Amino acid sequence: MNNGPSGFHNAPVTRTFVIACTILTIFIGMQGRSSSLGLANQDIFKKLRLWRLISSIFAFSSTPELMFGIYLLYYFRVFERQIGSNKYSVFILLSVILTALFEAIALLLLKDPSVGILAPGPYGLIFASFIPFYFDIPVTTRFRIFGIHFSDKSFIYLAGLQLLLSSWKRSLLPGICGVLAGISYRLNVFGIRRIKFPEFVASFFSRLSWPSSSALTGNPTGNVPSHTGRQIERNYAPAVGLASVVEPVEDAVATLVSMGFDQNSARQALVEARNDMNMATNILLEAQSH
Repeated sequence: MNNGPSGFHNAPVTRTFVIACTILTIFIGMQGRSSSLGLANQDIFKKLRLWRLISSIFAFSSTPELMFGIYLLYYFRVFERQIGSNKYSVFILLSVILTALFEAIALLLLKDPSVGILAPGPYGLIFASFIPFYFDIPVTTRFRIFGIHFSDKSFIYLAGLQLLLSSWKRSLLPGICGVLAGISYRLNVFGIRRIKFPEFVASFFSRLSWPSSSALTGNPTGNVPSHTGRQIERNYAPAVGLASVVEPVEDAVATLVSMGFDQNSARQALVEARNDMNMATNILLEAQSH
């Protein structure tokens, strides 16, 4: 399964989130405070300190969980490229809030002493992302290993299963709550998919000077590569009495393919949209819905 351009090209929010998770996990782990993170039953009945709440959202409790979690977050950057940084920021916020709400309800209803403190980390965002991954990312390759059928999506599911069961009940419950959050978002409960941040909020992440592959090439994060404009200008060569023919930009084709669209369909959409990525994405999504 082609996951598109390497690095965090067109995914500044994901880049910031991944870096924050990594730094906080390492910092809290060095201080030996990982065991104090995570939501517990008693937190519902007493004041929860802000630092613990924020840290529990970002920081994992162990290195293996961090590795699998970062791998999945990095892969799911495809959704930010698909819906844009603004909507993806909303998706992150709603996933975190809804997961925390579901976790609190589950702890109140279950009252299972064996659960103790729930596993910390962005389980809500990761497992909410499995919902659009299941419905929107098509299978492109199928194969068999020892007679067992697999697809190119199987490895993502296996990584998610490993993270889901990493701490048994402590991680299983947050994962399930994350899936419920993803379903709520997809079903557009209470119209939550219409929520948008002011544009400056999402664009803030693009201006952060985190190192990335696009920064190394001198391209502004979140935009089509800088040479695209020059290529389009060449394709717009005027001809008297003839309509200009626009050739699809290869980087834009790769980005659309990374979202799960067919390569030929991506090329046609870019030609129709005159290499406008947002318009081309809308054309492809509308075509899928019919």
